Amino acid sequence: MSRDERSQVPATDHEPVRRYRVSKFRVALVREGTIPVAEKVVREPADVARLMTPLVADLDREAFWVLLLDGKNKIIGINLVALGSLTACLVHSREVFKPAVVGSAAAVVLVHNHPSQQPEPSAEDVALTERLRAAGALLGINVLDHVIVTAEGRYHSLANDEERGGAR
Repeated sequence: MSRDERSQVPATDHEPVRRYRVSKFRVALVREGTIPVAEKVVREPADVARLMTPLVADLDREAFWVLLLDGKNKIIGINLVALGSLTACLVHSREVFKPAVVGSAAAVVLVHNHPSQQPEPSAEDVALTERLRAAGALLGINVLDHVIVTAEGRYHSLANDEERGGAR
């Protein structure tokens, strides 16, 4: 039997169907290093701001991170999801939750910076938070907060807005 004959599978209408090969993947989470932290447990938005301010200090564009947390809100990892422009950062839920799923995170905190040094959320920030909360709910991964930080250490918590009846 020739190789061509082996690669064909009979179809129901008696015409041969060609077999194709598909890639086989192995998903792995790779630790690239460590970041010094004062607190390993996230209790409030200020904890997130203290962790992230040094990371955004020299950035001239928006960047979006996801903090991976275990069931007791201990930080188990951080992942840079996207690097954008001066005023925007394109973020998709699959990139946000891929490290969370592979890293076995129970919850996440979304974080991005505003190079303008104004931490107030835009309408797009609020809408993105809602979309990511819905995606996280489908996956069983709780989105605890979305914190916007500046290089000066100022921050804004979208979870605090919701507690006060603000942005939804």
